[in-house]
Amino acid sequence: MRHLALLLLSVLCVPLLAAKPNFVIILADDLGYGDMQANNPERGKIPTPNMDRLAAEGMRFTDGHSSSGCCSPSRYTLLTGRYHWRTTLQSGIVGVWGKPLISADRLTIGKLAQQHGYRTACIGKWHLGSDWPVTPEQKALLTGFGGKSGGGGDVSTTITDAHREAWKAVFSQRIPGGPTERGFDEYFGTDVPNWPPYCFIDGDRTVGIPSELLPASKLVKNQASIQGPALADWQLEGILPALATRAEKFIQTQSAAKQPFLLYLPLTSPHTPLAVNAEWKGKSGLNSDYADLVMETDAVIGRVLDALKAAGVENDTFVLFTSDNGCASYIGVKDMEKQGHFPSGPLRDYKASVYEGGHRVPFVVRWPGVVKAGSVCQQLVLQADTLATLAEILGTKLPDTAGEDSFSLMPLLKGEDRPIRTNAVNTACGGTPSFRDGSWKYIAHAEPELYNLDEDLAETMNVAPLHPDRVKAMQASFEKLIRAGRSTPGAPQMNDIKVMRYPKEAAKSKAKKAGGAK
Repeated sequence: MRHLALLLLSVLCVPLLAAKPNFVIILADDLGYGDMQANNPERGKIPTPNMDRLAAEGMRFTDGHSSSGCCSPSRYTLLTGRYHWRTTLQSGIVGVWGKPLISADRLTIGKLAQQHGYRTACIGKWHLGSDWPVTPEQKALLTGFGGKSGGGGDVSTTITDAHREAWKAVFSQRIPGGPTERGFDEYFGTDVPNWPPYCFIDGDRTVGIPSELLPASKLVKNQASIQGPALADWQLEGILPALATRAEKFIQTQSAAKQPFLLYLPLTSPHTPLAVNAEWKGKSGLNSDYADLVMETDAVIGRVLDALKAAGVENDTFVLFTSDNGCASYIGVKDMEKQGHFPSGPLRDYKASVYEGGHRVPFVVRWPGVVKAGSVCQQLVLQADTLATLAEILGTKLPDTAGEDSFSLMPLLKGEDRPIRTNAVNTACGGTPSFRDGSWKYIAHAEPELYNLDEDLAETMNVAPLHPDRVKAMQASFEKLIRAGRSTPGAPQMNDIKVMRYPKEAAKSKAKKAGGAK
């Protein structure tokens, strides 16, 4: 009887295990809301057949957001389900050779999947800091070369034996505090493709020892941004194809092993470097390296989708596709708009902005058998919601100390049309926050701004003077959310530091009234 009971139990458990899908999270870099043609059919002139394929086979969200108008903060929030402004990163991004932004004890989507027996990989751009094994003396030999994007750099810079000795000492060591210590069994990529070190990192070590200074010629026309240590003959064009190949291999290997997997694929494009491979040069017809790179990025997404199909796991895989922020204006936006392509679609502004073009981004989920193909959801969602969604799929409850700002997407993915969250915070890269309450959006500028996005998606008319009571109520709700350390139900939590209040002119007086509260 005991053997029969065990047999029955094993049979009953098979469907439960099979119901847990693989996860593929694809994060484009600087892809605007309107760059995905399915979001912008009338004013989107760049073909994106694979992004559109995901939308046709899954659910497209029209009100999906990153937490910030720039890179590192949005990545933090996606991986942790917690607003970035609860950390030390109150504005800007993690700097060159920066320390880890994600604390060692913080739950991430990778750690959550690992707890449930998944093999996890991060392939692509990290840009969340590491404990680089660099002494102050060595740092002086890693920086300060003068070369900057657009300027061509200081071609007279001389690299000495002291430089090469310091670089060898640093890059011969493991790099702690990175992806493999934040929830990922495997990592392969370039920490930041337009910053040093100019080489791949595999696991926690560089692939090769950078021994040359990146040539100044690679700092023009939206290529690399800062001179620094590079492998000899390092080619920026090789980065994106290498990420695609590694992603394909990971999918194939785990599928063949019948091992459930989570792949976090933060692509390096279409962010700078606008290093377009020859077969994609001129493909867009817009005389734009950016537009060509969007097409090349779309093709990489197609390779990943094809790999899932070839491995026989297409129907057993949850795919989320999104972007870390809007399109950067400096890559030739106005020239593209003259030709009829509007990277922000109907939205105001671009990357770095607190307006919708800065952080309303492509957001698509495909999960065959659960998500209705070709469906469109207009409910407010954030990338922060990824952690709670995965937790619900995996049948686990998040602790109070994790996913403080993460709400599960599952009701929406199953076809319900009701809000899963009533509020959201999105910031400019410089830190200025906006606070959503339903369709209302308050921006904490010195002169308060208020928009009803249902009536004015392009944010053309500030109606704050007409609704002073609503502005005050939204300010109070935002302050309550800051003090609680969370926006989800649960025990109050501490923010890592005292959160900066905006507008800055009033921040000091607010801090005094708050009595030092975080």
